[in-house]
Amino acid sequence: MTGRLEARQNQQLTMTPQLQQAIKLLQLSNLELQEYVEERLLENPFLERNEQADTDAAGSDATKGEADSGPADGSDEPPTVQRDRIRENASSAGSGAGNEDYDAAANVTVEKSLTEVLNEQLVIAVRDPVDQALGRYLIDLIEDSGYLGTPLDVVAERLGCPVSEAERLLHVIQKFEPAGVGARTLSECLRLQLEDQGILERGISALLDNLDLVGARKLSELKKKTGLDEEGIASALDIIRKLNPKPGLAYGGDPVQVVVPDVYVSENTDGGWKVELNAATLPKVIANEAYYAELSREKQGEESRTFLQEQINDANWLVRSLDQRARTILKVSSEIVRYQDGFFAYGIRHLRPLNLKTVAEAIGMHESTVSRVTSGKYMHTPRGVFEMKYFFTAAIPSSGGEVEYSAESVRHVIKDLIDKEDPLNPLSDDQLVAALADLDIAIARRTIAKYRQSLGVPSSVERKRAAKSAL
Repeated sequence: MTGRLEARQNQQLTMTPQLQQAIKLLQLSNLELQEYVEERLLENPFLERNEQADTDAAGSDATKGEADSGPADGSDEPPTVQRDRIRENASSAGSGAGNEDYDAAANVTVEKSLTEVLNEQLVIAVRDPVDQALGRYLIDLIEDSGYLGTPLDVVAERLGCPVSEAERLLHVIQKFEPAGVGARTLSECLRLQLEDQGILERGISALLDNLDLVGARKLSELKKKTGLDEEGIASALDIIRKLNPKPGLAYGGDPVQVVVPDVYVSENTDGGWKVELNAATLPKVIANEAYYAELSREKQGEESRTFLQEQINDANWLVRSLDQRARTILKVSSEIVRYQDGFFAYGIRHLRPLNLKTVAEAIGMHESTVSRVTSGKYMHTPRGVFEMKYFFTAAIPSSGGEVEYSAESVRHVIKDLIDKEDPLNPLSDDQLVAALADLDIAIARRTIAKYRQSLGVPSSVERKRAAKSAL
């Protein structure tokens, strides 16, 4: 055995403090970034606010971008689609959920918020990615009391989907816990709770339809409307009083936080889309090199010189990191808008399959970078405010594997096939698999069944039985 010296060469990525800082900045929302920069302004003597940047930000290339409309096929000059301007209906209506005598303090709160509880149930109840996006949008609109305060026609207009689609998803959410959640009126909230308990009788239902008469104590009119006598009305009211008029308050409310968009998307004059960073919330700082030079000219000990050098380097690095963060967010969001042009132009039915890898490859970045950029970042669009992750949906492959279809579009193909079938000879799930294969869509039988159930369509046996009984 002998000893020897051997030289080896290898590459290794070291997570320097500067690199860790750059990654951290990318993950922060604009509001979190402001707080972080405020702390650094207090710590670093060479870091200062850049007041001049306020007047220059509007014309900065780092805050603006364009996402041309058309297919995301990698071509240099994608075609531009001309379209009518999409106008967002910003009107809203109250929930009608008020009950002045209700004691909110009597509710026992738990750690999870209502939004978290509903989203957990949504993931289990709804598998279709676009339906999940619509469901999350509706859940975000549900108030802490548990009521949906925005009319469904407003939701449908914003998302470019039929009101029936929004109604269908709302009915799914209304079956979640707590019972009564997602109601639009007090009457509907109480009705949902009675349905959940299986005790919604005709007399109580009629009483819920006339709560205004209950409040006005018009007993004679209630008797006529409900068909109940005084004892029946009293019994029904005893049941109703045990219900919870504000079911959402049994859960912890979400922290009060205004969603400030990181990116603004608006229609361009040429029919494409203009993507801009929200410059008003971007911290504007500079490194004061003049102050550093002044201090460096004075006689300093080794320790002081090292400290000054570290601080000016840190200030310069933060300035560069903030600029790089802005450019990265703009690049990612512009690609998302370009790829999902159909959604912005025509609505949620035209949401295309998209994953992190597709965006990463298109802009020459790593998937982890795209993931950090899209987490907790919000985009203000003509259709409303969305978290960037809303635009990532699953895909269903074609038979040849060369084309991918969004799950939502496949679900609508299934519905169209069923709508056109012979009622006395309905298509089985296996026949639907074959029919979709003829359309170059590869899908499993169990997925067909899942999509059919999400549409509220019974099995072929049940459809045939219903058709025969209707004759």
